[in-house]
Amino acid sequence: MLRNLHVRNLALIEEAEVDFSSGLNILTGETGAGKSIIIGSINLALGEKIVKEMVRENEKPALVELIFEVEDEQVRQQLLAMEIVTEENEVIMSRKISGGRSVARINGESVPISKMKEVASLLIDIHGQHEHQSLLRKKKHLEILDDYAKEALNEHKEKLKENYSIYQKLKKELEEFSLDEEARMRELSLLEYEVHEIEEASLKPGEDERLETDYRRMSHGRKIMEALSISQDLTASMSEGASERIGRALRELGSVSDYDERVLTLVGELTEIDNLLNDFNRELADYITDAEFDEETFLETERRLDEVNHLKAKYGNTIEKVLEECTAKQKRIEKLQDYDTYRKEVNDRMEKIQKTMEKLCDKVSNIRKKYAKKLTEQVEAALVDLNFLDVHFTMEFETLTDYTANGRDDAEFLISTNPGEPPKPLGKVASGGELSRIMLALKTVLAENDKIGTLIFDEIDTGISGRTAQAVSEKMNVIGKGHQVICITHLPQIAAMADSHYQIAKEVVGKNTVSSIRRLTEEESITELARMLGGVKITDTVLESAKEMKSLAQNTKNS
Repeated sequence: MLRNLHVRNLALIEEAEVDFSSGLNILTGETGAGKSIIIGSINLALGEKIVKEMVRENEKPALVELIFEVEDEQVRQQLLAMEIVTEENEVIMSRKISGGRSVARINGESVPISKMKEVASLLIDIHGQHEHQSLLRKKKHLEILDDYAKEALNEHKEKLKENYSIYQKLKKELEEFSLDEEARMRELSLLEYEVHEIEEASLKPGEDERLETDYRRMSHGRKIMEALSISQDLTASMSEGASERIGRALRELGSVSDYDERVLTLVGELTEIDNLLNDFNRELADYITDAEFDEETFLETERRLDEVNHLKAKYGNTIEKVLEECTAKQKRIEKLQDYDTYRKEVNDRMEKIQKTMEKLCDKVSNIRKKYAKKLTEQVEAALVDLNFLDVHFTMEFETLTDYTANGRDDAEFLISTNPGEPPKPLGKVASGGELSRIMLALKTVLAENDKIGTLIFDEIDTGISGRTAQAVSEKMNVIGKGHQVICITHLPQIAAMADSHYQIAKEVVGKNTVSSIRRLTEEESITELARMLGGVKITDTVLESAKEMKSLAQNTKNS
C-alpha cells in the first residue's frame, strides 16, 4: 500500500506531505483546488511523461516521493527478481525534475523510467478521469481479457509472437517470388550484370580511402613541390639557409664557451637544434626525390577512384556495403536459377508454420474464451452491485481472416441493461456514467486477480448520481476492505464512506496561489460533506443531512 506522498515545488504545491491509511482514502475539494495535481504528481513518480504545466516557473527542482509498504510475499519476490530489495518491507520511489531533466530513483538508486513503470505495475493501478472512454475501442477489450488471463496466456502468446515473425518473413519471400517466366529472366539478367560489374572491379575494403588520399596528394602535386622547394632553400641553402646560419652561430658560441658555463649550456641546446634540422633536411630531400609527379599514375588513380565511387553510388556508400550487396544479389540469383525448387521449399516451410500458427491461435483462443466466461461473470456480479439491476455482460468472439502476432481473435464486450434486449456493443448502449461503472467493475475484478495493493480512482463518479452514486460508494467500501483505495470524488455519498478523508484546498500566500492537502477529523469531514451537499452556504439543515449521511455510511461499513 501507498504509505506516504511527498511533493515539493510542483504546479500549485510548494510543499505537501500526506500519510495515507489502509482502506478507503477519499480526497475532496473545490473545483480547481488542485486535486488533479495530487494524481498527476503520483503519476510522475511512477514514470509517466512530464507535463510542462506541472513544473513551476522557477529554478527550484521539483520532487515527488512515494513510500510503499509491501506486505505480499509474492510481490516481494517479483521485486527481488527485478533486483529491487524491500528494506523493512518498504519501497521508496522518487523523481526529481530540474532544468527540463528528471532523475528517477528506487530506494535511492537511479533507474530508467521503464523500470519505474515496471515496478509500479506491481504496486498500484490508477484509473484516470477519462480512462472509461477507452472501452469504446474494441482493441482495449482484448487487452483487458489478456491482462486477466495473463498467467495462462503469456507463454503461448510469446510463442505466437515468435512464430508470427517467421510467418511474415516467409509470406514476404513468397510475394517476392510471384514472378512469371519473362519477369524472372529479366530480373536474373539484371542481377547477373550487376554482380559481374562488382566482381570485375575487384574491390578491396579500405581501398577507397587510400585512393582518396593519393588523389588529393597528386592533384596538388605542383603546389606541394613548390612548397617543398622553398622550404629546402630556407633551411638547407649553403649561403642563406637556416642550416648555415645555425652553423655560424655554433662556431661563434663555441669560441667563448670556455669562459662561461651558461654559454656552454646554450651551445648544447643549439647543437640539438642543429641535429634536428639536419634530420629534417634529409627527410625533406628524400620526400622531394620520391614525390616526382607521374602523369600516368595520376590518371590511373583518378580512373580507379571514379570506378569505385560509381559502384558506391549505385550499390552502397562504402566498399563493405557494395560487397554485401553483391553477396545478396548472388543469393537472389541462386534462388532465381532454381526458382521452382526454392519456391517449393518456401511453400513447404509456409505450410509448416501455418499449421503451427493455427495450433497456437486455437490454443490462445480457447484459453481466452475460458477466461472470458469467468471475467464476464465476475464483472456482471460487480455491475449488479453498482446498480445495474437487470444486466447481462458477455464477450463475443470473431475470427480474423489472417494471423496476427496476437492470434486471430477479434473480441468485444457486449452488454444488455434491460430485460429481453440482446447484448450490444458498449458504445451503442452505455452512457458516460455507465461506462465509468463498467470500468470500475473491470478494475475491481482485475485488481482481485492481480493482487495489486493500491487502487487510485480519479473522479470515478463521472455522470452518476442518486441511488447509483450510493451503489458506487458501497462498492468502493467493499473494495477498500481488500485493497487500499485512494479516490478523488465530487459526490458526498462516496466521500461519506471514507475510512480517511482528506481535503485539498487552494489559498493565496503572499503573492502566490498554493494548494495544500490535509487529513480531516470526524467533525471536519462532516463539514466538508455539508459543503458538498449544500454549496456556498452551509445551513443547519444541510449540516444535519451531512451528519445523517455519515452515520448511514458508518452503519453500512459496519454491516
